[in-house]
Amino acid sequence: MKPKILLHVCCAPCSTQSIEELKKDYDVTLFFYNPNIHPKEEYEKRLNEAKKISKILDLPLIEGGYDKEAWLEAVKGFENEPETGKRCNICYEFRLNKSAQESKNEKFDFFTTTLTISPHKDSDIINKIGLESGKKYNINFLEKNFKKKSGFKKSIELSKKHNLYRQNYCGCIYSLRSSIASPKE
Repeated sequence: MKPKILLHVCCAPCSTQSIEELKKDYDVTLFFYNPNIHPKEEYEKRLNEAKKISKILDLPLIEGGYDKEAWLEAVKGFENEPETGKRCNICYEFRLNKSAQESKNEKFDFFTTTLTISPHKDSDIINKIGLESGKKYNINFLEKNFKKKSGFKKSIELSKKHNLYRQNYCGCIYSLRSSIASPKE
């Protein structure tokens, strides 16, 4: 019997390769908790894509809810931080604490996150925050850097294969503003 792992899913495209890697050794359940995503329509679109990949891969999905006000309160004072700055670390901590709490409550053996697959995010920082969240809630965090071994490239290929929507910004109102101000070519 494989150990049970709760995989925090930031979006369906990032989950694809992460799931492929984890399902070899773990019984995977997806956890969609992203109250940072703005606007609500974008949140719904990403949630629906997470449901889609859950169905395609026949994996359970837990929805963590959309508590936008709590998230805004958590990042208050850091609104003008640049992308990948302190606000992002607070956001990671906010979502990983909830993931750890859910893992503990639902008696998983481990939890981890798809956040480390992005080439725009520092896996060492995310893993450090995940370990701290695990200690806080007394649950094992599985340190992963899903971008290794061409993980991000593979996630793009799998996203195309499954016809998944790929967003063009991280998710929050501040990253949306940043992507509008400096569009990628």
